[in-house]
Amino acid sequence: MSARLGDSLGVLRRRDFRLLFVGQGVSVLGDRMVAVALAFAVLEVGGSASELGLVLGLAWAPLVVTVLAGGVVADRTSRRGVMVAADLVRVVSQGAMAALVIAGEAEVWMLAALAGITGGATGFFNPASTGLLPEVVPDEELQPANALRSTAVSASEILGPIVAGAIVAAAGAGWAIAVDAGTFAVSAVSLMMLRPPARERRAPGSFVSDLREGWTEFRSRRWVWTFVVYAAVGNMLWGAWTALGPIVAHRDLGGAAVWGSILGAVGIGALVGSAFATRARPRRPLLLVGLMEGLFGLPLAFLAAAAPAALIAFAAFLSGIGLMLGMSVWQSTLQRYIPAGSLSRVSAYDWFGSFALYPLGLAAWGSIAGAIGIHTALWLAFGLFALSAAAILAVPDVRQFRAPGTGARSA
Repeated sequence: MSARLGDSLGVLRRRDFRLLFVGQGVSVLGDRMVAVALAFAVLEVGGSASELGLVLGLAWAPLVVTVLAGGVVADRTSRRGVMVAADLVRVVSQGAMAALVIAGEAEVWMLAALAGITGGATGFFNPASTGLLPEVVPDEELQPANALRSTAVSASEILGPIVAGAIVAAAGAGWAIAVDAGTFAVSAVSLMMLRPPARERRAPGSFVSDLREGWTEFRSRRWVWTFVVYAAVGNMLWGAWTALGPIVAHRDLGGAAVWGSILGAVGIGALVGSAFATRARPRRPLLLVGLMEGLFGLPLAFLAAAAPAALIAFAAFLSGIGLMLGMSVWQSTLQRYIPAGSLSRVSAYDWFGSFALYPLGLAAWGSIAGAIGIHTALWLAFGLFALSAAAILAVPDVRQFRAPGTGARSA
């Protein structure tokens, strides 16, 4: 049953949530600019399709490597402190990348190395972020808080690629990356101003024992790990969009500005999805998340079919709706049903599993496209994505999972 919109917006009265809302929204704006800028920076220095995929893959691989450690550290210490430290590292790495690109001194290996440092810091930031939100808002406001935070992300999804595409076309990729470095600084300042309540200190234990305890919480819930397995496969296949989309845009659609507009359409859809999520109270939350995955994969088919940019943008718009509505409901479900003391570690296993194969997908799709052709590779990715989305809906734990009060067990 939908909550009233006024109730959904009431969480904005909380000072700490407002700071988190603004800081992460600005940070994501820079991230979405770099999604365009890094790809075209590689192309500017003469990188090939396979080198572009390799750079993007190397940008994500350190996140996968560090995220489990990030979850342990976040559950042991101040989650806010972990996030601030990660932001400061990213200010330095993205600032250095921007300086190299603007000066004309960048090489492909340099871009890969600096992007990897940024990815490693993000591996510490993300599980801490999932665990921090329940510290600043009560349980009954988690869904609207996640949805409103997703709204800030969605607005950034709209503006980031469009602004980046315009900057890349007018001045070059380095300046878009420089703005990203500044947004991490804004995020760090916002987080420093947070005053979350003190958490109960956990009994000290070894790193391995903490990791094992988080694994026990993760694997004991079949609805969690089955979704994560699906996400691992889906994200590997989605790597075709990320790695091959800029190439198609560069060759056939008109370049960075057009690609930025297409990614901006994802953001518009995400904003719509976020608006739905502020009021969503699904009786079967995981079923809703699974259904949204069907919308999320649509742009692959339109890109594979060499559709006009306007049609690809429309598919991207629908994808954004599915992405943000599904993500908001998934995050709220984890935050409600995972114990607070292990939430960051379970979230870390979620991040690790979901993106474990993504760097491989980013690196591999360029080579696959070189062997069978770009559009054939995109069709292959879409077909496998559709099969995997159908498979998750066939899992009983996904279909039968109900929110409390609806007559079935929920965990």
